[in-house]
Amino acid sequence: MRTKRIQAAEVTWTVAVRYGPTLRLVTKSPLMGMRLPLGLHHPSALLLLAQLLAVVAWPFLAPSRAGSAVLGVISMVAVGLALGVVRNTPALTFIAVVLGVPAVLMTVMEAVLPGAEWVVLTSALLHAPFYLYVFFGTIRYLFHDDRVTTDELYAIGAAFTVLAWAFAFIYVAVEIIWPGSIKPLNGGTERFFDLLFFSFTNLTSVGLSDILPVGGHARSVVILEQVAGVLYVAMVISRLVTMSVRPRP
Repeated sequence: MRTKRIQAAEVTWTVAVRYGPTLRLVTKSPLMGMRLPLGLHHPSALLLLAQLLAVVAWPFLAPSRAGSAVLGVISMVAVGLALGVVRNTPALTFIAVVLGVPAVLMTVMEAVLPGAEWVVLTSALLHAPFYLYVFFGTIRYLFHDDRVTTDELYAIGAAFTVLAWAFAFIYVAVEIIWPGSIKPLNGGTERFFDLLFFSFTNLTSVGLSDILPVGGHARSVVILEQVAGVLYVAMVISRLVTMSVRPRP
């Protein structure tokens, strides 16, 4: 009888050690659990949520001047969250700050001077390398660890949306430098939403876009994005499988 109790205690202790954080989370009160639902205390989750929120809110807010200002605020929040993501990765936070702060300033300039092409071009040329660097830092973070964590799962989605955002800004720059490279497009804030939709369709390789690259420069960027999308899915899946089947000490 004593032997059974010892075995039961050992089993309980093993489970508590292996799943300790989960057990401690369950023992918290419901109000404590509602404070940050769905793992939103993770920077990657917040960044992913902010970008998806912008996608959903864009059709409602873009047509009005006040709505464009709100979208600008969401964009600045996304940049700040992206900086938080980079801070938790092996990438250099200093480089992200050097790229991100001017991008935020140009977002403000876009709200102050709507329709100024040089402002939009400068903003795009700053946002694109910033988001590409965030993507680089997130990929390094995903490949840095040898076990799958909750934040890494959120980082997979955040990295994908960040890459789509980066290419959308590249398309903005291409369209301004070489007008008519991508057709048809709306004007103003809706142009960026069109190019963001165009970016996601190419990154996912679903081919559902009614917007087409008709210029050589735009087609070159489309090819690069399509290759990046295929490689991203292949790398992430292979990495997750490797970490899942690797025996743990």
